[in-house]
Amino acid sequence: MAVSVKTVAFVGIEARIVDVQVQLAPGLPAFIIVGLGDKAVAESKERVRAALNASGLGLPPKRIIVNLAPADLPKEGSHYDLPIAMGLMMAIGALPKDAADGFIVLGELALDGAVAQVAGVLPAAFAASGMDYGIICPHSCGSEAAWASADAPVIAVNSLTQLANHIRGTQVLSRPIPNVQNIGEALPDLRDVKGQETAKRALEIAAAGGHNMLMCGPPGAGKSMLAARLPSILPPLLPQELLEVSMVHSVAGMLPNGALTNRRPFRAPHHSASMAALVGGGLKARPGEASLAHQGVLFLDELPEFAPNVLDALRQPLETGDIVVARANHHITYPARFQLIAAMNPCRCGHAGELGHTCARGRACAADYQSRISGPFLDRIDLHIEVNAVMASDLMLPPSKEDSGDVAARVERARVLQMNRFIEYGLPAKINAHIPTQVLDEFAPLYFDAQKLLQDAAIAMRLSARGYTRVLKVARTLADLDGSEKLAKHHIAEALSYRAMQDRARKAA
Repeated sequence: MAVSVKTVAFVGIEARIVDVQVQLAPGLPAFIIVGLGDKAVAESKERVRAALNASGLGLPPKRIIVNLAPADLPKEGSHYDLPIAMGLMMAIGALPKDAADGFIVLGELALDGAVAQVAGVLPAAFAASGMDYGIICPHSCGSEAAWASADAPVIAVNSLTQLANHIRGTQVLSRPIPNVQNIGEALPDLRDVKGQETAKRALEIAAAGGHNMLMCGPPGAGKSMLAARLPSILPPLLPQELLEVSMVHSVAGMLPNGALTNRRPFRAPHHSASMAALVGGGLKARPGEASLAHQGVLFLDELPEFAPNVLDALRQPLETGDIVVARANHHITYPARFQLIAAMNPCRCGHAGELGHTCARGRACAADYQSRISGPFLDRIDLHIEVNAVMASDLMLPPSKEDSGDVAARVERARVLQMNRFIEYGLPAKINAHIPTQVLDEFAPLYFDAQKLLQDAAIAMRLSARGYTRVLKVARTLADLDGSEKLAKHHIAEALSYRAMQDRARKAA
């Protein structure tokens, strides 16, 4: 007779139930695991055998068969150790046959019987809660599991011995409490940036509406410094956003001690990153930097140095907000609703267009360098700004009286207006960058002179349909920062000015 323990397999951030069936049969001694497991699953039998021995339990000299059902679903990871060990303990009588009833079990075993931390406990806990199950997990992941439900049982154990004692009633484990990351260090402040008032203004607009932004300027102008200060003016994650972000980070194994944080992610991958590293994929189809930046910021410094095909792979998630990793035997979807902030030099030498500078290669230096970025990719960026070199006189000035807190307050007010507008229309979006095209006219009513300016500029600048709608969305954000319901001419004019750099680059090409 076989005993059964329930665990999960991860398909993206979705946790699917897996039935771990354990049978002891007569025959030559053997330990066989079947059910389409990877190398980590195949090696599980040695970790389980050693952990049981360390806990004072020996396996009988029988034919042990472990089946992971459904057998056609790929199983990856080391979290199958604990359910297999628990199934064996039930099969040999060390635990009652119904010990695992009503529980999802996952955890990795050390050779001494300790239960080690594993990735994906948060989505597993939500899957368990949805079925009215409890969860048995490593002690270091207990706080993470506790976020799924205030009522569902959570048993967080340090070792197999502790688990057995709890089930027998000789040692009662308390339910873990949800944990929040204690982030002591303060975020970099906008007061540190001297000069660059235009860039600061664009950064505030980007934060208020969730717009993508590209900064172009010579080395040392402060582009990376500005980008690093964007998180300090962004509002904290909303509860639903916190859940989405934490699910991705849990699957990636990036929740230290199971603690969550309401700070928006800020990911800054190096320009040598591969396509799998940026958009996800690889042998086990893990989430990439774009998904790890979900509901936060993806900062790409030295933009033209990224491989062109890697950048173009971001075009789809910039529109849809998710990434589908397609493989021959399965498809995995990861959320990727990020805000793109990019920085680049105007040319390879970095000083094209500066007064008094003459490049030995002439205009070809800038043209060749900027042509590494495709037009369709640039068309998805709302704000294009030039960041000029800072003069020594600016650096000698005292710090600005306005800090990140002042800017963050204006950003928060603008976002509240946007959220209320979306609630009124019954739409799931929360920021202007995500306004559905079909309701854009209702969201962005124009004064007559503003409408005339936009119409003339769209023809003169040869705006694409996407460019036209993005100008309207930026203008909507500018109006929200001013507290205006309708879009005025100066809102359209400023929004158009942030497309002018792209227009000049197209004409130069």
